[in-house]
Amino acid sequence: MKSETEKSRPFYQHCAPFFAMIFAFGLSACSTSSDATDPNSPKAQELAQAQERIKASDLLGFCPPVTIREGTAIISNYGKAEKTPENLIYQASISNETRSCKTVDGTLTMNVAIAGKIVPGPKFAPGTVNMPIRVAVVQGSDVLYSKLHTQQISATPGAATQFVFNDAEVAFPKPTAQNVQVFIGFDEAGAAPAKKRKS
Repeated sequence: MKSETEKSRPFYQHCAPFFAMIFAFGLSACSTSSDATDPNSPKAQELAQAQERIKASDLLGFCPPVTIREGTAIISNYGKAEKTPENLIYQASISNETRSCKTVDGTLTMNVAIAGKIVPGPKFAPGTVNMPIRVAVVQGSDVLYSKLHTQQISATPGAATQFVFNDAEVAFPKPTAQNVQVFIGFDEAGAAPAKKRKS
């Protein structure tokens, strides 16, 4: 039960703590609003960075699929020897692919990535393996982007070596139709030096 002193206190005294809490909350809200409108405040900068990272247009926009081109998922190296199992230096394969997209000022930029592994053969020697990987973007008969990369991978005999490759600079004009295809795969022929013609 409340004491007689508490019963006799005016109404505003009972509610004073409540009004004080409301007033403090209001000040806090004003401060937050002020921080948000100040472009130099930490909160405003965090918000700007978040908006830069994720935009609705990016989430809903077209992001071309990535396909491992047929016949380019596996590469086997025998050097100059006969292509027999005992002469195998290594075999590399691509197992997974992924991509992300971003559109800025009419240009679609993609980050294309693959995961794979190298399995050493009987003739493998410890060292660095240079993997020729090509990324190409086509739209109908037009080639919008094509680049051959050399991925260096350190491998050792007796165990498979996992690797990840990505090209974060695949860029081309934003397509008006969803008819763009991205291909990725090993390009041993493209990496081979051109033969000199006999004069």
